[in-house]
Amino acid sequence: MSQESIVPGGLGEPVLEPVEVPEPGAVTIVVPTFNESANVRQLLHRITESVPARVPCEVVFVDDSTDDTPEVVRAAAQDCPFPVTVLHRDEPTGGLGGAVVEGIKAATSDWVVVMDGDCQHPPSLVPELIAAGERAGAELVVASRYIKGGSRAGLAGSYRVAVSRGATWLTKSLFPRRLHGISDPMSGFFAIRRTTVTAEELRPLGYKILLELAVRSSPRTVTEVPFVFQERYAGESKSTAREGLRFLRHLAGLRTEAPLARMIVFGLIGLTGFVPNLAALWALTEAGLHYLPAEIIANQFGVAWNFLLIDLLLFRTRRRHRHWADRTVRFALLANADLVLRLPLIALLVGQFQLAVLPATALALVITFVLRFVGTEALVYLPRRSRRASRTARSTS
Repeated sequence: MSQESIVPGGLGEPVLEPVEVPEPGAVTIVVPTFNESANVRQLLHRITESVPARVPCEVVFVDDSTDDTPEVVRAAAQDCPFPVTVLHRDEPTGGLGGAVVEGIKAATSDWVVVMDGDCQHPPSLVPELIAAGERAGAELVVASRYIKGGSRAGLAGSYRVAVSRGATWLTKSLFPRRLHGISDPMSGFFAIRRTTVTAEELRPLGYKILLELAVRSSPRTVTEVPFVFQERYAGESKSTAREGLRFLRHLAGLRTEAPLARMIVFGLIGLTGFVPNLAALWALTEAGLHYLPAEIIANQFGVAWNFLLIDLLLFRTRRRHRHWADRTVRFALLANADLVLRLPLIALLVGQFQLAVLPATALALVITFVLRFVGTEALVYLPRRSRRASRTARSTS
């Protein structure tokens, strides 16, 4: 990742009026960009007009572009009366959310304001976000389209409006406590105290970084400021079906952080495995295969289906610990061991504990399900212990 700071020039030092926050460099404005060369000059012009005379600031662009956006920023920054930094990432890890995290790491101010690079977020609201946070003693200030005085007018078309409202409803339904007091969790325009954020704990995926910060950083006090979402100045929206899928994966990852939630999702995914299992069983028996070998083969279709969903949705952030082939083999062995263990367990519950067949079967299913979940977490997705760590543990004991 390359970094370049641009020394202010051209306009000279601004005349500062009394400010809401007394410290110099009171706010760092973080702008994640991807191919926004047609917008960044106008954005810096709007920031220059509305921010530094009221609140001292610096601007950090974190850029994942494949066009000339970094060069345009550097040229435009020469006329800005505040420091402008460009961080260009060769690998856009985490998407725009990951870019924001890098910007927060580079920030030097107490407050960090995150805004888009397409001019849909009005820079004139930046001082009010900081002032609202100071007045309320808040750690997070959200610019909301959904409180009195706010508007989503800049959303292009009824389809995007419906998607935005649907995503807001889904997100607030999944995180009612963490998002209490946040009417617009999909907002990309907000201010957060830098001390609230532990960047190393964040694992963003896609462009909805506010959701990641609100859930993982758990700011104690939140306030909101209304804002009117404006039309894009130039270019096309980066909201695509692919980004929508990344958002859903991000939601699933956040919601399944707790072990109980993971176990519930693990079970729900397991239930969906009946569909490919039964479909394969039907196809194999229709082709003339005896039902016993057909059962064994069909079960592998269900196992493969479950593994794909669990690997993609439930343990996405842990996949790096083992090679995909290693994960596949371990998961398949555990799944088939479930079948091998279940029958003698049912026999034990019926013969030794005098349970009826149906309760014994139900209890065996619960026991093997819990064992399979624990085994999957421990043997498939937990990181390996290095040999050095093992030797250290033995020597200290």
